[in-house]
Amino acid sequence: MSAERPILPPVRLHTEAELARDALAAPLLARAVRLARWAGPDTRVGAGGELVDAQLPAAAEHLGLAADEDGAAEASEAWRLAVDTGLVEVEDPETEPGADEEGFAEDAEGTVTAGENLALLTGGSPQDVLSIWLDGLEAAHADATAPVFDDFADLVGEDGSIDFDALDWDPETEAEFLDGVLGNLYLLTVGEGAGDEAVPLPALAASMIVPDDMGEPTDDILEQVSDAMMRLDDQFRVLEPIGIVEYRPVDEALLAEEGEESVPPADDDDVTRYGMVKLTPLGIYGIRARMLDAGVDAPAIGDLADKGADVLLGGIAYYPEAAARGEIELWLARHGADGAAGELLAAARGGDPQAPLRRLHCQQALALVGADAEPAVRAVLGDPELGGLARVWLAERGAADVPPPSEAMIFWLAIDTIAAQLEADGDLDELQGLVEGLSGQHSGFFDEAWRVDHPATGDVLEAMGRLHSDKKQAKDARKAAFKARSRGGSGN
Repeated sequence: MSAERPILPPVRLHTEAELARDALAAPLLARAVRLARWAGPDTRVGAGGELVDAQLPAAAEHLGLAADEDGAAEASEAWRLAVDTGLVEVEDPETEPGADEEGFAEDAEGTVTAGENLALLTGGSPQDVLSIWLDGLEAAHADATAPVFDDFADLVGEDGSIDFDALDWDPETEAEFLDGVLGNLYLLTVGEGAGDEAVPLPALAASMIVPDDMGEPTDDILEQVSDAMMRLDDQFRVLEPIGIVEYRPVDEALLAEEGEESVPPADDDDVTRYGMVKLTPLGIYGIRARMLDAGVDAPAIGDLADKGADVLLGGIAYYPEAAARGEIELWLARHGADGAAGELLAAARGGDPQAPLRRLHCQQALALVGADAEPAVRAVLGDPELGGLARVWLAERGAADVPPPSEAMIFWLAIDTIAAQLEADGDLDELQGLVEGLSGQHSGFFDEAWRVDHPATGDVLEAMGRLHSDKKQAKDARKAAFKARSRGGSGN
């Protein structure tokens, strides 16, 4: 039942139905669908599956795009996504005399038919739609990390070969950098206390470049951040149409070439002119899916709903309070109140380091079960590990006939409560208040606390010695910790 601290905080995802609607509304996928339905027997494609140049004006017109190079490029991009996501199937051109290395003549043309996935977008489940969209996200990610060059002709040698070294491009490095940026954006979006605000592009770039222990960034570091910003500006422009981000691009005035006159924005201190980016709910889903595929622990609220109580209490051990409550609510909705309390209480037992946290979350869960939990709670009143928890729960509900706790149980519960907060790395001020409050409720607390038969007694008393603001009390706590560890069989 032990738990590991998750690398990332748990996220509350939108429902699959909501996410599927967002996916279908993503501009790039919507255009790809329209082109897939538009394509017919007369649609001609090149050897790589791309629309031939002669088809691009009609494709752009069908999409309502401008009849210019930009419109043709957007239509071509949408078509590539239709191919990559299986909305259309490309029938390769037949081999002809004079064909190239792959067996295709330079001017060979193929044809297309509707792909199986096209029907799934309207007749399939939300999971089907999201699966197709994720394929589209992979394609968009690949496009975003593709090399940027001003003139492709400069890369082509006399023999027709392409000099990839001249690109100064490492696909793995580019992909890792973008994934790192998206991971940081994910953390800023779903982390505890995170707001719903867009993130300035300079801050996102700096999070990947500037070392954590650096004070004033050097000129070299600042130049690297600037270069990263410009690359991210290009990448987010590519990623926005697939629906994972809302992006306000870098102000064109900042991109003006040196020596070119430009009118700066009225507010030179306006950070938004340097680019602002925000993950959408669909983006949170998509980035999490990519991280899961990469083996990253990226929990979502609801992951534990169909698990046992031991997995639930272990899994939420280090969750923020709101996330833990959300996971418990979904677990109870799945399991029902009948029998849930007994299962939770059984899972809360133990002497391992996470056991106090399990008991803390068990108490929170029992509060959500309500009156149905009372028989199971009363059944553990005599349990040395759960009896104190049971009395607190019953007292909070105003229950009658609650037997008073023994002095040993009071001290045990105090140690267990502080152990839970120490394991959770709670707020220091709150922890200090808890320490001073519990020790102040009983005169001579530290004269008795060292005798408590709890695995964490020594550690708790040592922590109380560090945290207590009263010097005498702090000294008494340290002495008590020494006594606890010296006591035979204390386990500390």
